[in-house]
Amino acid sequence: MDKFLIKGPAKLKGSVKISGSKNAALPIMVACIGYPGIYTLNNVPDLRDTRTITKLMQAIGCKIHSNKNTFIINSIDCNNPVAPYDLVKTMRASFYVLGPLLSRFKKAKVSLPGGCAWGPRPVDFHIKAFEKMGINIALDKGYVFADGELDSTVINFKTSSVGATGNVLMGCTNLDKEVIINNAAREPEIVDLCNFLTKIGMSIDGIGTSILRIKGIPNSDNKTRKITYDIIPDRIEAGTFLIAALMTKSEITLNNLIVDHIQSIIDKAKEIGAVLSMHSKNSLTIKYDKNIKAIDIKTDIYPGFPTDMQPQWISLMSVCKGESKVKDTVYFDRFSHIPELIRMGANIKLDKNIATIKGVETLSGTEVMAGDLRAGAALVLAALCAKHDTIISRVYHIDRGYEDIESKLKSLNVDIVRLK
Repeated sequence: MDKFLIKGPAKLKGSVKISGSKNAALPIMVACIGYPGIYTLNNVPDLRDTRTITKLMQAIGCKIHSNKNTFIINSIDCNNPVAPYDLVKTMRASFYVLGPLLSRFKKAKVSLPGGCAWGPRPVDFHIKAFEKMGINIALDKGYVFADGELDSTVINFKTSSVGATGNVLMGCTNLDKEVIINNAAREPEIVDLCNFLTKIGMSIDGIGTSILRIKGIPNSDNKTRKITYDIIPDRIEAGTFLIAALMTKSEITLNNLIVDHIQSIIDKAKEIGAVLSMHSKNSLTIKYDKNIKAIDIKTDIYPGFPTDMQPQWISLMSVCKGESKVKDTVYFDRFSHIPELIRMGANIKLDKNIATIKGVETLSGTEVMAGDLRAGAALVLAALCAKHDTIISRVYHIDRGYEDIESKLKSLNVDIVRLK
């Protein structure tokens, strides 16, 4: 398995282009299965996860040609509504195929998902929603067997769920009747999926709100689709580089992002005292050269502070002046980065879903291990401001969500090497 060797401390300088959003690209890629067509998707990040979803879609019958960040997906001859364990086990987002498969084939066999090694993150909401829409579902030997005719209904999510909202949206692709989702997710990635689905012919009212009224492509419309669509930038990657500037007390420019999508992170950076200059809605410069203030955060669903940025924030608070608390209200056990940060000299106590961090003057490089995607990002950030060398193992987790991260860090003046 590959490792990263990072020589710290680093002083960042320059600019970095933010890649396309992993969490937007995966459902939009899968949504191409729902209706036969030839889809050109631009700004798709070249990641371990997008390569995995490509293999899964090819197993279902898609023909896919990719040239770096442009994917041409031909879903006309899809004929195998099965998502096998060997592909789904590595990535939770693979479960997104359930909706488009049911919409197009009225049946599906999908393995229960894998992914990051933390938390149950159950798929109950997905299953109950499809049962409410008239689908028969059975679980056997780790697989979901589903079949039936989808029908109009009202779905009330007890808790807002990005995955379940996206899956139901794609399940409605060919349903020429109204489905209403109450307490729908409002994340930018769901908005991007909605915009893609409307471009292929669906009707969705309430995009960006918690109430979605959805109607699929009319039964009378049997044209093969030829669609081109651009994926939004990755707000979590943008937030990660923003925190990198804070931790290294540097000045860098982020390009190709949507500034509004990281407003909750920007607000916290301003509380610390960072100076942010907006060049446009797609570019900003962040500058910071003072002691890092202790600032509490509580994660929440969008537009709150994202849980996917919680590990990176704990890394930042590890070198603050004072004591801070970080509470994760979305995933209660997403803290595999804490023992590794402690190995680097951080002072962190965990009580259930609340981390209390007493800032230290400096971290020390050592050998650490990425337990999941965002935990890996937190360790990279810690290595940037640590004394001496840090070796991070299991970087395949990081490769799941950060496109060519070592090249981007090198362009910002970081001494980083990938060890094969």
